[in-house]
Amino acid sequence: MTGVVTLTRGQLTLPEIGGQAEALAAAWEQLKNQEDWVHSYFGDTEYEEVVFIGSGSSYYQAQVMATTFKSWLGRSAVALPSSDIFLFRDQSVARGRKVLLVGVSRSGESSEVILALESVKALSNWTICGISCYKTSRLALMAPCLISPLGKEQSTVMTKSFSSMTYMMQAAIALAAGGHYAEQMEAVLKLHGDIVNRGKSFAESLVEDNEFIKYIYLGMGAYYGLSQEVGLKLKEMSYVWTESYGTLEFRHGPKSVVEPGTLVCLLVSEQARAYELKVAEEMKAYGAFVLLVATSKGKDTAFADAVFEIGGETLSDEARAVLHLPLLQYFGFFTAMKRGVDPDHPRNLTQVVTI
Repeated sequence: MTGVVTLTRGQLTLPEIGGQAEALAAAWEQLKNQEDWVHSYFGDTEYEEVVFIGSGSSYYQAQVMATTFKSWLGRSAVALPSSDIFLFRDQSVARGRKVLLVGVSRSGESSEVILALESVKALSNWTICGISCYKTSRLALMAPCLISPLGKEQSTVMTKSFSSMTYMMQAAIALAAGGHYAEQMEAVLKLHGDIVNRGKSFAESLVEDNEFIKYIYLGMGAYYGLSQEVGLKLKEMSYVWTESYGTLEFRHGPKSVVEPGTLVCLLVSEQARAYELKVAEEMKAYGAFVLLVATSKGKDTAFADAVFEIGGETLSDEARAVLHLPLLQYFGFFTAMKRGVDPDHPRNLTQVVTI
């Protein structure tokens, strides 16, 4: 299968996955130039609620961002689909609160994000801002935005844009939080390049050596949004059906779908590692192929069929979030290539979704 990547299929997506370490580093440098944004928005403790919104992958980013914000700053935050704000605002956010609305969009042109921001920009108790990869986009022109300078992509599917925007927003939260959080985000940069390199060969071998009929992704905390995202990546690129769940929630009914030929991929946190590995071991007993993405191997992971180590044991679970992505993005890519599908141009999809 190694030679197949030289074909026209996948020629955009593969280098974009491979270029994300550089995209993260550029986002970190850009953030240093936008520290006023950090102080103006995340440094303002008058906001009673911070609402991160996005659509599709950007909504999953928003989930990671909101979880990190709550954990590191100890303030109220939530992630919502963009459409909830302009169609169901009063059911989604309590009336009368002082709200910071953060729009998340790779292109900055997503109709639903734009409609959401426009629906509240005239309200005195709402303030809008955002993050994108394009400084001349509609989003960036209507609201002050963080810009990931190397997040731009030609491929339809989000890979390095997702990683770099998520990292950049987490780094902004780290700067607002102070203390050791910024040091953790710098440590992530040092780990990321090696993970991108190792993830490629690991994912390629995993796809070559196995035939799966079902794909399940599990994660908790900041990794729940990631589990949804990596499941979506595989679905978008290769057209296979995937599902994602909160790790312990998967035991309450959904586990009935597990049988031989099922891949169960668990994004392992350190905070809940013992509980999560119990779930994974149970799925192994039902016949699943268990893939663990964890800080390190140990006696507690010996039961698994495959373990990919990301390191960073001394970092918080939130800081390590983007380290899970390269392997599982590559897994989606190589699955698509094996199935004869072009991951650059998935059917029915476009980079920008309009309504």
